Amino acid sequence: MTRRIAYLNARLLDPASGLDQLGALLTEDGKIADFGPGLFSGGVPEGIECVDLSGLCLAPGLVDMRVSVGEPGAEHKETILTVSRAAAAGGVTALACLPNSDPPLDTVSSIEFIARRAREVRLVKIFAQAALTRRLEGRELTEMGLLSEAGAVAFTDGIKAVADAKVMHRALSYSTTFDLLIVQHPEEPSLAAGGMMNRGEIATRLGLAGISPLAEVLMIERDLRLVEATGARYHVAHVSTREGVEVIRRAKAKGIRVTCDTAPHYFALTETDVGDYRTFAKVSPPLRCEMDRRGIVEGLADGTIDAIASDHAPHDADSKRVPFAAAAFGVIGVETLLALTLGLVHKGQLPLMTALRALTCRPADVLRLPKGLGRLEKGGPADLVAFDLDRPWVVDAEKCLSKSKNSPFDGVPVAGLAMRTVVDGRAVFIRDNAEPFPSGRSKA
Repeated sequence: MTRRIAYLNARLLDPASGLDQLGALLTEDGKIADFGPGLFSGGVPEGIECVDLSGLCLAPGLVDMRVSVGEPGAEHKETILTVSRAAAAGGVTALACLPNSDPPLDTVSSIEFIARRAREVRLVKIFAQAALTRRLEGRELTEMGLLSEAGAVAFTDGIKAVADAKVMHRALSYSTTFDLLIVQHPEEPSLAAGGMMNRGEIATRLGLAGISPLAEVLMIERDLRLVEATGARYHVAHVSTREGVEVIRRAKAKGIRVTCDTAPHYFALTETDVGDYRTFAKVSPPLRCEMDRRGIVEGLADGTIDAIASDHAPHDADSKRVPFAAAAFGVIGVETLLALTLGLVHKGQLPLMTALRALTCRPADVLRLPKGLGRLEKGGPADLVAFDLDRPWVVDAEKCLSKSKNSPFDGVPVAGLAMRTVVDGRAVFIRDNAEPFPSGRSKA
């Protein structure tokens, strides 16, 4: 039986086309049937379910291209079910998980496992990034062609850099056969070895081993030479330095096939947020200085940085509530991705459409996800987020739907909140207006 739902009185936002108008949108059997400012101007026909958004923004669902999922192997930190609930609460309708599970995603069966579990959970869409090298050891390439046929959208060693230049050159060369995407963690391992935070005065004062920004820049420069020689598609994950952004900017100007992303903690925090050994601010690459933070914002504003990803890395209390040197790297972020990005809009540092583009159509384009994802497009999937652009709230890590609670933004006031998340026409998350964050009530 055909199910049609009309979303009325919405501020329609489509970053791909630049649409920003008051209007309505109609979904039919999981697809976007029509939308625009004049839709239903003469009233809604009978038989159509109506949802009055009362002026809320209605945009394509967010596409998060960098998420660590504990399943399989670390279900005590996160599962596909819990990360799906967290994503839905944050307005994310599609995410790409990293291969750093146990066992890693380096076989066809492991890629199929992720797809099967996502279908069973039936909340948000989950795509897999496959391991670039077997067992993530950086030596022997995986069967990239077969993994791509099984559904892998990119190839990476996740939170590890491919240190061996010969291996990276071989991977880039091979990837051109199928035009596959190679994603690199930009950190030269020998320069970063033993480091715990950004190298500088604060690290010295705290007595912590530092990681030089050169570790990022040198890795990017090395790889871009190889990319230029092979013509491969190459993506730099979570860029954190001004100089790294500048290197990528120059490479793009030369026509090299490079894209990149960053994460909210690299434009919302700096090394000073480590404070007195705050392990929840321990990330890889590390939080940088204020000049680097500004460089990241500039890279987003001029389009050098293509996407903003949450870099969601859940860890249990035993992994974080320990001395700084022993603490795991990583923070959760899938639920705060939208609000922290909108912070740049509220501060006047990014136009709204630029910010949304980095969260929707651009990551979808980088990963070459199925047609229509990250866009308002007639005939495309009805993956939507309705959000209140100005709604103030305070991040409360204990109320986050992620199984882990390691957020560096706990207690931070923000503005902008997802109120309803729709996947293939189904409301997978509806927030109670009376409750700031989050209600946890979802409807499959």
